[in-house]
Amino acid sequence: MSAASFNTLPEAVRALARADFGEVAARFEQAGFAVGLPAKGILTVKSAVLDPTRASVLLSVGVHGDETGPIEMAAHALDALSRTPDALAVDLMLCVGSIDAIAVGKRFIDADLNRMFRLQRGDLAGTFEAGRADTIIAATRDFFEGTGPRRWHLDLHTAIRGSRYPKFAIVPQLIAEEARTALIAWLGLAGIEAVIMNPASAGTYSYWSAEQHGAAASTVELGRIGTLGQNDLSQFSEAADALAGLLRGVPQSGGKAPLVFDTAQSITKLSDNFRMSFGRETENFTPLKKGDVIATDGDTVYTVQHDEECVVFPNPDVRVGLRAGIMVVRVK
Repeated sequence: MSAASFNTLPEAVRALARADFGEVAARFEQAGFAVGLPAKGILTVKSAVLDPTRASVLLSVGVHGDETGPIEMAAHALDALSRTPDALAVDLMLCVGSIDAIAVGKRFIDADLNRMFRLQRGDLAGTFEAGRADTIIAATRDFFEGTGPRRWHLDLHTAIRGSRYPKFAIVPQLIAEEARTALIAWLGLAGIEAVIMNPASAGTYSYWSAEQHGAAASTVELGRIGTLGQNDLSQFSEAADALAGLLRGVPQSGGKAPLVFDTAQSITKLSDNFRMSFGRETENFTPLKKGDVIATDGDTVYTVQHDEECVVFPNPDVRVGLRAGIMVVRVK
């Protein structure tokens, strides 16, 4: 995006995209909140009085620098809330993930940030994003430390390909049942059509916060990717309303229950010989039948094991050793 185009964006969007929390931080501070700026692109707003019954909500956007719609949505939500700061009913952390990639309009600088939240990074350890992940991990630990059990993490994304369910979410299976039920109900309010239960980490931020901090966490896909300032914000209206209610502690009801899918298998790229049996533009949730070949990788052949499995996140271009897609089966 050119400097001239960037300057035509609403001020709240420009500020968040360049990690400038100055104005909103001042509003919350003037209202008596404990405000922190632990690192570039990270804002925390906590009650000045410790309250173990108060929910803690981590909201992350821009983990992929080219997924700009959630940045715009979060910018408007934060700006509106900061103008009526006493309405904030939770402790809040807002993390803008890939600040440097956002600045240059790229998905990442060296490697996918949303594969860095793991103890062992292998050849990813020396990448730019590994350092950024360490910073985010430390801020996340400090935010949740000493808070009560009501912990949320909503990691907002948009998808690079079409989907039979344009709005869907990935939910770690390890989340405690009560918290998981509340999370899925909220996702329904946010307009999410399908939920995928994930049994194992792929190095994502949401799985990390669920596993390490007991957060009811989800990677939330809110539609198609778009250019900063040119996103159709109407596609985020249900999510924006649900987020506003969550942050303000407003009781919410309604919403359509999402379909629920289990992860049947994860497709890992083992070598540079990896080949998928369908094109890069294959839609998420495209169904395949039992016995269909999903991918080959030398002598390894991935095939559909159930009567029907749907492919999600097919991407043969990932680095060797990373997940190149998942296969899911509907259970609800």
